[in-house]
Amino acid sequence: MERLDKLLSRDGKLSRRDAQKLIRSGAVQVDGTVIKRPEHKLDPDQSKITVNGIEHNLSEHVYLMMNKPAGVVSATEDKLSRTVIDLVPEHLRRRGLAPAGRLDKDSVGLLLLTDDGDFAHRVISPRSKVIKRYFVRLDGDIDDSDIKSFEDGLALSDGFLCMPAKLYKTGDKCAEVEICEGKFHQVKRMFKARGLTVTYLKRLSIGGLRLDETLAEGESRELSKNEKDVIFIGI
Repeated sequence: MERLDKLLSRDGKLSRRDAQKLIRSGAVQVDGTVIKRPEHKLDPDQSKITVNGIEHNLSEHVYLMMNKPAGVVSATEDKLSRTVIDLVPEHLRRRGLAPAGRLDKDSVGLLLLTDDGDFAHRVISPRSKVIKRYFVRLDGDIDDSDIKSFEDGLALSDGFLCMPAKLYKTGDKCAEVEICEGKFHQVKRMFKARGLTVTYLKRLSIGGLRLDETLAEGESRELSKNEKDVIFIGI
């Protein structure tokens, strides 16, 4: 059981004192009942808090899925461009919220955001072997030699040796690729090493989690517990 004022201030948006003022004003309800005592205790796993009619997230951390659009950067701040954080609805923002991995500015698709550093590291680290799957359009067709080169682990122009990856031809000048690394522009650089240019890139899945195609580009939502768990299935 935890104090109501502590739960309201946990995400860093309110100080403990501001949370207490808000509670005493009658703006906070617990399971549909107005509570005016900051010291009121509740089980955050069993109760629902609303503030001015809007549900307040009681979880210690937040885990979001975004359908990233082109033209925004995967960063917490940028002096020249909008960031993915700028697109997150105000009620889902937390102190420390950041992308768990990156997508290039012109790339689209599944992006995870969280304020849980351990979770983000586990998603990103090649040691975790979390597979990221991408759809690409190219300026040419792939062939069997490209597929084998990806399987063997190809070398990039700077000498970096990629871990073995899977490449699938899905149509005319289209393919899907699976990697468990996330070096800067890696997918594009892998195809560049084979003499091909990526003209469109969309991340489809991370581990067992697929992009929710009902999300419009730029929209985000919280992950369910099951969605969070399936990221690491099979690891």
